[in-house]
Amino acid sequence: MKLTRKIALRNLRRRPARAAALLLIAAFLALSVFGGSILVMSLQNGLKSYEARLGADIVVMPYDARTKGAFESILLQGIPGTFYMDKTEYDKIVRTNGVEAAAPQFFLASSSSGCCSAAVQLIGFDPEKDFTVQPWIRERYSGTLGKGDLIVGSELTVPKDRKLTFYNTTCTVVAQLDQTGTGLDTAVYANMDTIREMITHAKELQFHSFDAVDPDRAVSSVMIRVKEGYDVEKVADDINIHVRHIEAARPVNMISGISAGLTGVAGTIRILMILIWLLAAVVLSIAFLMIAHERAKEFAVLQVMGASRKMVSRQLLTESAWVSALGAVLGLAAAALIVLPFGKVLGNRLELPYLLPGPGTTALLAAGSFLLAVATGALTSAIASYRLSRQDVAVALREGV
Repeated sequence: MKLTRKIALRNLRRRPARAAALLLIAAFLALSVFGGSILVMSLQNGLKSYEARLGADIVVMPYDARTKGAFESILLQGIPGTFYMDKTEYDKIVRTNGVEAAAPQFFLASSSSGCCSAAVQLIGFDPEKDFTVQPWIRERYSGTLGKGDLIVGSELTVPKDRKLTFYNTTCTVVAQLDQTGTGLDTAVYANMDTIREMITHAKELQFHSFDAVDPDRAVSSVMIRVKEGYDVEKVADDINIHVRHIEAARPVNMISGISAGLTGVAGTIRILMILIWLLAAVVLSIAFLMIAHERAKEFAVLQVMGASRKMVSRQLLTESAWVSALGAVLGLAAAALIVLPFGKVLGNRLELPYLLPGPGTTALLAAGSFLLAVATGALTSAIASYRLSRQDVAVALREGV
């Protein structure tokens, strides 16, 4: 075996251009399979995270926010926005038959001026009524969110003193949430007492867009949990019929367009991966058959010198294994450098949630891509090896074919 490896490596070094070409094919195969798998899984994870973070049976928002996509822009892209409905609508929603719990949320967009640490989406909620945000917060923070306390998304930079200022209201960051792959990764959460203080200071700073905003009389969205035994779709329809200027929708319906877009993108990536694998397999098959034809006389001489047909076949298989393995490693490294850091950019461009798989899953995908690249090289070289094992030694020596 050691002799076979030495001869294989010597042959590869003797023909560097051919070895490099085969290596690049294997690298491109591994890159496309690993990179494509990471992209598809990250998009799927992002969609699951997006649905989970809504955490309600029904989401109610102002009609304009739904039709103009403002709500989705906040959740998906992290674009700060504000929209409100009067609290009388909230009271009607609570009284709707089948509603077990209703958690109001208040959206406030911070400014990019000196009164604010950053232009982000501020989300106020009532800890006593909330059942969607706090389960997520408890994963990182077990305390009570008091006045002046903030919980921030994973992508927000937190100063060393853990102080952030919004509309000249200095607050303390008590926890930072896990990554979700959605626009909520740049959001800031606070209780309604903190939000009221921010709005009061914003009005004092002459932010006239808040003149008509009364946090005691306005809500941005309402998360609803439906009582057991009630039809969620019927409860949503009842809310839409009896409450004006709002839109009540099930989260599954809200993400249907996103899901369709993700399915299309994922399907395209999978088709490209299959086509690349087929192309690589065909090219490698042709390449190894050409190598077998070119080196037929060389292998015939080895057989005359006592090498068995099995040893000759093993020689070619060993060379393909070295090339495929090294190419796969380079392809995986290239995919890691391209997809892992910049995949989020692609998700933003596609306007789809994007959440990378964990280290364990990523390692499994890398191992699977490596094995596929090596197996493809072995399979295609086996075809050439079979042809070599069937050749007539005398004819090969005489004709060099």
